[in-house]
Amino acid sequence: MARNDTMTDAKDLEADLLISGGGLAGMTMAIAAAGAGLRSIVVERMDPASLTDSGFDGRCSAIAFAGWRLFEATGIAALIDEHQPILDIRVTDGHSPLFLHYDHRELGEGPFGQMVENRLIRKALFARAARMAEITLLAPDGLDDVDFSATAVRARTASGRNIRARLCIAAEGRRSPLREMAGIGTIGWSYGQTGIVCTVAHEYPHRGIAHERFLPPGPFAILPITGRRSSLVWTERNDFAAHIMGLDDATFTLEMQRRFGDFLGRTEITGPRWSYPLTLQLAERLSAERLVLIADAAHGIHPIAGQGLNLGLRDIAALAEVLADAARLGLDIGSSDVLARYERWRRFDTLSMVAVTDGLTRLFSNDIAPLRLGRDLGLAAVNRLPELKKLFMRHARGTVGELPKLLAGQPL
Repeated sequence: MARNDTMTDAKDLEADLLISGGGLAGMTMAIAAAGAGLRSIVVERMDPASLTDSGFDGRCSAIAFAGWRLFEATGIAALIDEHQPILDIRVTDGHSPLFLHYDHRELGEGPFGQMVENRLIRKALFARAARMAEITLLAPDGLDDVDFSATAVRARTASGRNIRARLCIAAEGRRSPLREMAGIGTIGWSYGQTGIVCTVAHEYPHRGIAHERFLPPGPFAILPITGRRSSLVWTERNDFAAHIMGLDDATFTLEMQRRFGDFLGRTEITGPRWSYPLTLQLAERLSAERLVLIADAAHGIHPIAGQGLNLGLRDIAALAEVLADAARLGLDIGSSDVLARYERWRRFDTLSMVAVTDGLTRLFSNDIAPLRLGRDLGLAAVNRLPELKKLFMRHARGTVGELPKLLAGQPL
């Protein structure tokens, strides 16, 4: 059984990996590494109970087909209580009659992905980790001091625990303290947009169809979740988003309904609303001495294609495979040569996704007539070109390129 902070004594702790951050990325990384026999100490500042037992909070994630295979290969998927398959994707530009429609049956390999409540993913991650002797979770706790040397990582937690590991993994989110401590800079910019996230209950079934509507302020995504509910990712300009978030529930619902339409019948907001500034952030490098970055600590992209978490899962699958290969060969898993392999593997894929999401955001977040006409004709053309359409569908499923074993559903 995995140990948590109440089961660990005060002596120094040793492991192969020290993972800072026990969120979706950090816990998934520890579980993936455990599949290769690597021992991890995960340090998380928040109490796990507060992340799993607080009830539905309105936040959900789209896990692409390849990412779901990682969850299946690591035993996480079997512990997720509810999930909604994404069967079709329909893309429209404003009120244009032209559209692009992806039908999962055209590829014949299963759905495009799964929609899951974040709290259910966290619950499954903590339950899976609790069954694995390779994982020690220190929570709630935090890293107060970290020292990187040529031979090891040494750290001290806020509760006074001393930790020694061969490699430290930063899974702390966009404001990663370890990234800053290592002097790794970032590049990026603000889109001047805010993402509003909430959940809507509706009268008619969604039939597993995800809708991506491009409106002048930004995309308005309607993503199917279990029951007659959908998760909204609603993009607005910063000033108007602040106004919308300040509205009472009834007026907020009217604003939402104007964009949502009536194709699913009567609608009602359920759960809290959330808002986030939309920015691009890319770390200048993914590693330093005995330190490697994954997920949001390495990159933050626009949610226009719903690939933020999936990009992090690709990091995790690649890093787990690189570390597993190095361990089998008896190499130092924290060496610069091993980390350079991970960085080479992830750099092109990350830059490609950044280019795609940034380009789509700039192309569709406007109401310029010539661009609008070109967009509409482009959507209609792709919809009528089967082979090109299938390529885009495979991109949506995350199955294009050199896939790590876990994303192909294979054990390490």
